[in-house]
Amino acid sequence: QVQLVESGGGLVQPGGSLRLSCSVSGRTPGDYAIGWFRQAPGQEREGVGCISSGDSSTLMTDSVKGRFTISRDDAKNTVYLQMNNVKPEDTAIYSCAAVYEYGCSVVDYKYHYWGQGTQVTVSS
Repeated sequence: QVQLVESGGGLVQPGGSLRLSCSVSGRTPGDYAIGWFRQAPGQEREGVGCISSGDSSTLMTDSVKGRFTISRDDAKNTVYLQMNNVKPEDTAIYSCAAVYEYGCSVVDYKYHYWGQGTQVTVSS
């Protein structure tokens, strides 16, 4: 079992950058694939991307591909979501999630553990 805590959210101007962190604690956090998800007001939760355990391969959804990247530092038990060239439509609550698997996916029901989320607002 692991616990996840997101941080780094806030207000950012369109075209700006923001880095979110997901701190993972508990038993062997490096063995968990981590996904990032977001939910805007009145909308369903959608996948942003994910990073596998082991080889740290990543998968990004089309809406953020080329703008967002995911990385992990297992020595710090932290996974990062780097957000560049943000747009107003990126405004949402961003959450990270973990599953005890090697590979990752952006399907939310596959994840067993969730953080509380952090608000990202893109506005001028």
